Amino acid sequence: MFHCYLDDFAEGSIFETEGKTLSEAEILEFALKYDPQPFHMDVEAAKGGPFGGLIASGLQTMAIGLRMLLQAQIFAPGASMGSPGMDELRWLKPVYPGDTLRLRGEVLETIPSRSKPDRGVLRYRMTIFNQHGEDVMSMLGMQILRRQATD
Repeated sequence: MFHCYLDDFAEGSIFETEGKTLSEAEILEFALKYDPQPFHMDVEAAKGGPFGGLIASGLQTMAIGLRMLLQAQIFAPGASMGSPGMDELRWLKPVYPGDTLRLRGEVLETIPSRSKPDRGVLRYRMTIFNQHGEDVMSMLGMQILRRQATD
């Protein structure tokens, strides 16, 4: 499932991405800039913290998920018109240095716009899972997508 417009998605269809392995350096860099909590940015302090070691920020996990989604070219070039938001964001397990993450998406519904017939909203469940098959994050995503032009 690649280069899709709104009408190309069918309820219940599944898409998956390639993996992304997260390094300690990437976790530290993100944390120093955007989420400076000890268990994200201080290796020694994190050892005695609630997770027993350094973990990635949940916001970093979410950003990596978006990057994987876009790199997989699920949406046709120019089809994405942004997102009106997300629902039910959950961080389910910590992400550690060396973890390899993948994204699975399940299409929940497509909602053509009544006022703008050239677009609509794709609702999907996004799950990010690690190399052990354990879900680490889930959310309900919404993406505004163009509809394929028909002449």
